[in-house]
Amino acid sequence: MKIYTGSGDSGLTHLVGGQRVLKSTLRIETYGTLDELNSFIGLLQAKLVNAEIKKLLARIQAQIFTLSSEIATPDELQRSRFKEKIDEKEIHFLEETIDQYSEKLPPLKSFILPGGGEKGALCHVARTICRRAERNLIRWAQEEDIEKNWIIYLNRLSDLLFVLARYLNFQDGRQEIAWKGLR
Repeated sequence: MKIYTGSGDSGLTHLVGGQRVLKSTLRIETYGTLDELNSFIGLLQAKLVNAEIKKLLARIQAQIFTLSSEIATPDELQRSRFKEKIDEKEIHFLEETIDQYSEKLPPLKSFILPGGGEKGALCHVARTICRRAERNLIRWAQEEDIEKNWIIYLNRLSDLLFVLARYLNFQDGRQEIAWKGLR
């Protein structure tokens, strides 16, 4: 099978189900941003040695792929047949994981600047890509009805990535830099 087909050369792409849409639509922009996020999480994972976090990130990558598949499928009946979905169970998993890693960290007393060590900084970049995907999804939701769990999931995922960035910096002995605010 060839990787190139030429079918997208006119600026159109196929959704699951066959419908062709412009590559500039918010639906495509959203799952394109999720693809970017997933790739960046893969880069972060390649830098890690912690097997527990690598396993967690692999699960998150699979969830992002599931979310992208749902977004690429406009037909609700077709989506309802998917074995994997982003639902309350996946959101609850993220919340439990946030709580688990937050308990291992010193409490936040101020806003912190993104950065720290390489792994923590990469995790902060992944968080900001996740926030962009969330903003795209919210803009798209103003035009079409979408699954409410998609927005909730991305909001929790960005929170988890923030906590993981802090945790990775903590594990690497990297000091968090507090934002001093406007003077």
